[in-house]
Amino acid sequence: MTVLSHVKRGVLAMSVGFVTLCAVLSVPVHAADRDRLEAFLAVTGFDVALDSIGLAAGSAPAMLGMQPNDFGSDWSDQTREVFDPVLMQDMALSILEKALSDDLLTHAAAFYASDLGQRLVEAENASHMVEDDVAKQSEGAGIVARWQNEDDPRLDLLQRLNKAIDSADTAVRAVQEIQLRFLMAASNSGVLEGRIDEATLRARLKESTPQLRRSLEQSGLAAAAYTYQNFSKEDLAGYLAALEHPDMQKVYELMNGVQFEIMANRFEALAAKMADMHPGQEL
Repeated sequence: MTVLSHVKRGVLAMSVGFVTLCAVLSVPVHAADRDRLEAFLAVTGFDVALDSIGLAAGSAPAMLGMQPNDFGSDWSDQTREVFDPVLMQDMALSILEKALSDDLLTHAAAFYASDLGQRLVEAENASHMVEDDVAKQSEGAGIVARWQNEDDPRLDLLQRLNKAIDSADTAVRAVQEIQLRFLMAASNSGVLEGRIDEATLRARLKESTPQLRRSLEQSGLAAAAYTYQNFSKEDLAGYLAALEHPDMQKVYELMNGVQFEIMANRFEALAAKMADMHPGQEL
């Protein structure tokens, strides 16, 4: 399950997804039990998508104009603790127990348990865990350029797939909200000297919206091309049809919200840890 994991790692993600999540949690549902939810995470690949959130930790110092090695030799140990896969999956399960209905779980799991679904999950899981995101983006961009020259119909299908994965266009606002929450947490915990004014920061992030949207679209397409390069146009058309189903749209809306909130929560926790790893720096 991709769940906006095509969002460029160095740029992060959250807000509208969390607003949607809050709305979903306010509506009573016949929730699935935890055993079924754990099986759901595995069959859809959402467990691996959650695990891969930790690979974005290296982008945190860059948002402060710093490098991971500025925070000492325990940086890796501290980030592993903050982005503990067991913790993040437990957070996801706790939310999904309240929000994911049996009907929606059954619908999504049935597709991902199919032959095509499992081949897609295998490819997505492998793509999620590629640590060299620069190389992945470069290879993906090369595939996009080649398909453009060849007028390959898969390129249009990938563009439509990315829109179906993020049908509510939440990625840009989500990215900005996680950046804001991380930077405010870094300021409040003393990682930065001086205090950041939230209103000013929001205004600056809003100014970058057009550029950020273009960046996310380009990086998302490159990541999709890398991930699905060995799938036929028939396979991708089948995937698109599955993703555009109203029930699957509801599942993805919820999954996006879950992933975004976990990312925001963990980056706020990382900011608190960073304060103990290094003295304050000017932004």
